[in-house]
Amino acid sequence: MADRVQEILSWYSSDNAGTKTNIARLLRHGKLAGTGKLVILPVDQGFEHGPARSFAVNPGGYNPLYHFQLAIDAGCNAYAAPLGFLEAGASQYAGRIPLILKLNSHDSLHDDKDPMPSVTGSVSDALRLGCVAVGFTIYPGSSHCNAMYEQLREIAEDAKNCGLAVVVWSYPRGSALSKEGETAIDVVAYAAQIAAQLGAHVIKVKLPSAQLEQAAAKKVYEAAKIPITTLTERVKHVVQSAFDGRRIVIFSGGAKSEDQNVFAEARAIRDGGGFGSIIGRNSFQRPKAEAITFLHTIMGIYSGEMQ
Repeated sequence: MADRVQEILSWYSSDNAGTKTNIARLLRHGKLAGTGKLVILPVDQGFEHGPARSFAVNPGGYNPLYHFQLAIDAGCNAYAAPLGFLEAGASQYAGRIPLILKLNSHDSLHDDKDPMPSVTGSVSDALRLGCVAVGFTIYPGSSHCNAMYEQLREIAEDAKNCGLAVVVWSYPRGSALSKEGETAIDVVAYAAQIAAQLGAHVIKVKLPSAQLEQAAAKKVYEAAKIPITTLTERVKHVVQSAFDGRRIVIFSGGAKSEDQNVFAEARAIRDGGGFGSIIGRNSFQRPKAEAITFLHTIMGIYSGEMQ
């Protein structure tokens, strides 16, 4: 096992051998194996945004098996999806790619300002499907956030007792936040801290802007002169906010964007001490060969093979 992986595992001293082994499986798989960096393919968008919005641009994506194969061919560290997509291919692809079962989901048919996802899978489902981890979304800022935190606490306890890792999507959203505030640096850093405090091994957040949403936080940022001008500085601060970099923090890819923008973001994540990316639509919403080249470029940036 690479020294970097050993170092990361040492941060999780309260976890049992099963959980540490599954964290190691994430870190030791694919093209980035042993580097301490991650590129994960997530495909929960069919539930979250609808099938046509997610897959019509590349119809192969309607087939659940397409995404297993894409993650394998690209050399991703893992593939994350809700129950149905994983059930459709977990047996056929057993042992070929680490799997993360997303345990809650939220559809876009009801546009609520304070979202509350439904629990759509279980720890026992994750064990049955051979997963290394469970995934769970929380929405700090939602009026329902306390219920989500309590759900996550119970699920995380169950998962850890069974030797699984816990991956938390921590996405600020709710009526108390402005739209721009959802990615404000103080809010994203706070979301990373909340996920870490709730026991996450891996934390997924959005890339932050330089905006400061909370008046009380803005005073502190300005008085302490916290550097947040560049994206690299903001990534560094978010990672610092997750136990001074002792939790794995990865960043979402968001909606499909120009390649050079995504590559510039990857460089900022790398240079800011981030642990990698979880990239869905920017990957599967393009022809497979192009997606593999795209993902290999991002992996090359994280490994240092590319500038």
